[in-house]
Amino acid sequence: MQNDKLILKELFDVAVASADPSQALLKYLPVHLINRMATVVGAGKATHSMAATLNDNWAGKLQGSVVVPHGYQSDAGRINVLEASHPVPDYSGLKAAEEMLSLVTGLTKDDLVIALISGGGSALLPSPPVGMTLEDEIVLNEALLESGAPISAMNAIRKQFSKIKGGRLAKAAHPAQVITYIVSDVPGDNPSQVASGPTVADLSNRQDAIDFIDRYQISLPSKIISHINNMTDPAPLPEDNELSNCEIRIIASASMALEAAADHAKSFGLQPVILSDAIEGESYQVAKVMAAIAKDVSRFERMVKKPAVILSGGETTVTLRNKGKGGRNSEFLLSFALEIEGREGISAMAADTDGIDGSGGHAGAIADGLTCKRIQLNGGNPAALLGSHNSYGAFELSDSLIITGPTGTNVNDFRAIIIR
Repeated sequence: MQNDKLILKELFDVAVASADPSQALLKYLPVHLINRMATVVGAGKATHSMAATLNDNWAGKLQGSVVVPHGYQSDAGRINVLEASHPVPDYSGLKAAEEMLSLVTGLTKDDLVIALISGGGSALLPSPPVGMTLEDEIVLNEALLESGAPISAMNAIRKQFSKIKGGRLAKAAHPAQVITYIVSDVPGDNPSQVASGPTVADLSNRQDAIDFIDRYQISLPSKIISHINNMTDPAPLPEDNELSNCEIRIIASASMALEAAADHAKSFGLQPVILSDAIEGESYQVAKVMAAIAKDVSRFERMVKKPAVILSGGETTVTLRNKGKGGRNSEFLLSFALEIEGREGISAMAADTDGIDGSGGHAGAIADGLTCKRIQLNGGNPAALLGSHNSYGAFELSDSLIITGPTGTNVNDFRAIIIR
């Protein structure tokens, strides 16, 4: 286990390094435009690195701002780096959103806007519609985070309750040219889903938002429901004329990170299998499926010959029933540990590539067939801890938390299961 623990950590490090936004952005900068003046806007956990790289490599004049979570701020030269709260929006984020809209308002067709977008940007850019308040958007955001709804459903709702999301920032910049660089943290890498797509529209509409609220039984105040039902300014659609001068570039993603980890796994003699980069669902239930696959490979080698590593990404969810300490990756792994309890030859890691998994301040954890026994020997009940969403406490007892601090990128969940 000790050797495989080191291997799992190294695979995670390789995946994160492959998604380094500063290196990724360099490959996509438009050489034919770098002498022009550009207005920069952006938001997300990886945006400060992108801003610093742009500042260092853009020959023309630059102006503008990006917003990052508290604790992520760093110097980006000519680009202001603002801080705001994540995952719950705050007043600083509200002011940042107002600044972004102000920066792009009144531009002409000869102007250039560069948008730097990564995961986490949705909470960092609260911009409630006219007649609504920041407090209303906080209530909406907290209800969505506790609902267990997939990110696509949450974003469809968020976009109908904002002055900046769902392509509205790009619409405000019309007729300027807008180039958006994205570090994707969403399953399937749909660019309109990252940070709720401030510069990228999608096909979801008001009725889709209402349908998702009903489907996932999301409890919201009547005035928010009333606004969405009666709004007169829905989010733009991809074919709208105001978005005709927009370009989109995904520069890093879960898919790319998993490919890098798979290639590196071969150096340890492991046969890699990438199951998917777009897995969604309740964390503890997804873990049961993954554990069944791992046990099947362990017994029958049907999917792949041992020794092997099964890799996957995406974004699972946790429907909160209690206010425990943990995150979706550590919850996944605690459920997985319960399913493989007592089995030899299986070890696994689940971690968030941004370095912060939920409320615990950890990236994730590592588990094997003896993890539950370790938790019990130190006075914990693994099943009870899972039921109370206290996965952080469980892995603290087993001394197997992974703590990295913010990594500077964000391409969502990383899961690796080694089978020997």
